[in-house]
Amino acid sequence: MIKKSRLARTASIAATALILSWPGAATAVKASGEAPITLETAIQLVRENNPALKAAAEEMSAADARVTRSRSAYFPQITASAGYTWLDTVSEMSIGGGAPLQFMPHDNYDAKVTARATILDFGKRGNNVDLALTGRKTAQNSLELARRELSWQTVQLFYGILFLRENLRVEEKQIAALNKALEYSTKRYQAGAATSFDLFSTKVRIAAARNRMLDLEHELRRSDLTLHRLTGLAENVPLTLQGSFAVAARDTHAESGLVAQALEKRIELQLSKENEAAAKLHRSLASKEGMPVVTGSISYGTTNGYQPDIHEMRNNVSGNLHLEIPIFTGFRASAERQESMAQLRAATQRRLDTEQQVKTDVAETLHALQTASEKMTTTEVQVQQAELAAKHARARYENGMATALDLLDTEASLSQAELARLQAAYAYVLNTYTLKRATGEIFW
Repeated sequence: MIKKSRLARTASIAATALILSWPGAATAVKASGEAPITLETAIQLVRENNPALKAAAEEMSAADARVTRSRSAYFPQITASAGYTWLDTVSEMSIGGGAPLQFMPHDNYDAKVTARATILDFGKRGNNVDLALTGRKTAQNSLELARRELSWQTVQLFYGILFLRENLRVEEKQIAALNKALEYSTKRYQAGAATSFDLFSTKVRIAAARNRMLDLEHELRRSDLTLHRLTGLAENVPLTLQGSFAVAARDTHAESGLVAQALEKRIELQLSKENEAAAKLHRSLASKEGMPVVTGSISYGTTNGYQPDIHEMRNNVSGNLHLEIPIFTGFRASAERQESMAQLRAATQRRLDTEQQVKTDVAETLHALQTASEKMTTTEVQVQQAELAAKHARARYENGMATALDLLDTEASLSQAELARLQAAYAYVLNTYTLKRATGEIFW
């Protein structure tokens, strides 16, 4: 558990130090005529343009349609039909050798409108409607989960790009210092005060730093392309991101309160509860497989074939009541009951596992946030010490009191200290958003 006073104090000191020590830290990249993209703007672009979210929204529409379809079972199904039948031979009778009396026509016409409805099914329709409503909630939660996950991915990419750009700045600063050291070494070599080994060592350090820059530039390009894809921006549109790692300290309260918040707001847990509710409805449906079903229908239409004029079309009405009782289904009903019970037990265990994972996520993130906060303070001290050591080493080297190796080592130590400070700030920012994600908070 994090102590609030300690976390707030250390993070505040480190944030202040970062603001003072990083020139231009308020904006990582200066806009060159284009409107700067803040984190909030990037998340809004993702929610508006990302195809995955549009697909999830369509799933919501499909779920709404399934609810309407399940409710249709409560309404009568009305159909219209018409038909023609030609019969031969037909029933007829001759009396006293006279003309035969025909009881039915050869040409039979029939047209009617029929309404059919389920009268009693012992709650099956209600279970199906509840299942569809549960599916709608699941689709809604899935849409919200997709939004949150893409927002989290945007946060990672946004600050990842800022981190890589700042990392490149540190490498450029180191290369500039090494080039200056190479210039001093060259002059001393020409004066006979340094060896070729000193020159070669400096060049090796410069080459290594440039190789690191190439790797960083490649990773930055990959991140840029991914963020372009998520936000829907054209690839040729430059990303003028506006943001910094100087964040305010998060005033976290008791871990138990954060866990309670997470258990209430985490979409993953809501989804697992919906799956468990759906499994219970499937079990209820399976238990009703052997129940009888009563249906009824009524038809109104016109047809011929009635005496005394079998060719005359006449109106008629018919009603029907049907009772169906399943007796033997080939063990299907019992198998469905066993399957539904197993699915319910599995859904319950998945819900319990999700609850445990949520609690673990909160605890781990709180510890990571505390660690990053403490590192922000310690790395700032390391940078100050490394800057002082590098300053002294440069002066001593210029006066011939230090070797080239001593200068290179101090420059490398300064670069490593600056990178460690940057990584601590980057970790603190990401862990701040990770805690929001773990507790179910909405970023924007």
